[in-house]
Amino acid sequence: MDVTTILETGVSTGGVGTDQASPDRPRATPAIDLLEGKRYLRRLPGDGPDRCSEDYTAFTLTPVGVTLGAAITGVDLSSPLTDELRAEIHRALLEWKVLFFPDQDMTSAAQREFGRHWGELETNPLLEAGEDPSVVRFAKGGDGPPTYENIWHVDTSFRPAPAMGAILRMITTPPFGGDTMWADMAAAYDNLSDEVKARIEDAVAVHDMVPGFARFLPAEKLTRLEGTFPPVTHPVVRTHPETGRRTLFVNAAFTTRIVGLEPVESDALLRHLFAQAHTPEFQVRYRWAEGTVAFWDNRSTQHYAVGDYGSHVRVAERVAIRGDAPF
Repeated sequence: MDVTTILETGVSTGGVGTDQASPDRPRATPAIDLLEGKRYLRRLPGDGPDRCSEDYTAFTLTPVGVTLGAAITGVDLSSPLTDELRAEIHRALLEWKVLFFPDQDMTSAAQREFGRHWGELETNPLLEAGEDPSVVRFAKGGDGPPTYENIWHVDTSFRPAPAMGAILRMITTPPFGGDTMWADMAAAYDNLSDEVKARIEDAVAVHDMVPGFARFLPAEKLTRLEGTFPPVTHPVVRTHPETGRRTLFVNAAFTTRIVGLEPVESDALLRHLFAQAHTPEFQVRYRWAEGTVAFWDNRSTQHYAVGDYGSHVRVAERVAIRGDAPF
């Protein structure tokens, strides 16, 4: 059953919304592609679920997920990287998409220097900065602001060139909760039906910072920043510039519509594509410890910071690496 059929009939076989169909408002929730329990899970282009790349020599790598997520031990990120170590971390990032480095003793300055091995750092006036404008500080819970990252999103997809990747350093963890989840958007694309893949082959979508930030920014600041970050368009299916993998490049925080479709049809298709990130087989969930550093590829993943720690405090700092325009 395709999206058009569902719009006409109001029938859903697992959509993400709860809207009821009516003569005035057809249901805008499409069916999820059902694979009867089986998912096509490959980590690298052309591989099967168990294929691994060549061994790493500069550190020990332990997978924590099927298609994404690996823990790396045996390195000190506060020390300058050798060319060999930088190359192996980069290869691991492309293969596993999100890397976890436990037990790191890093300062903000060391975190910045680590990130600069991958390019220029971007600044984000929409978020609270730490001591340096390239360092974003997330201090949530207690007397601080409520969490707002508990929505599936791609960092700065509202920019013409979204971030290539991000490095998050955990400073304070709550006694429970506060995990972060990542979704593999190459696996999400792979598991779409052929009909949906054909439908989005050359589609472009609008990305806008307003929906993602309107919840917590003062109205006057939001209005002022709209001129700095006007809406942009990106392909719905992005080709990773290094691996060549096709990835689904829409997210619930910032993608507002698909160009050329009627609003109801665009909304239905986007809901369907957003729901791909919700599939557990495409995800890894990480329980933080203080001193852990995560480095993720923003070109091939989405993430979601779980806001389940109540009044307890969770503090982290992040730097983001400037990226290229999606194609």
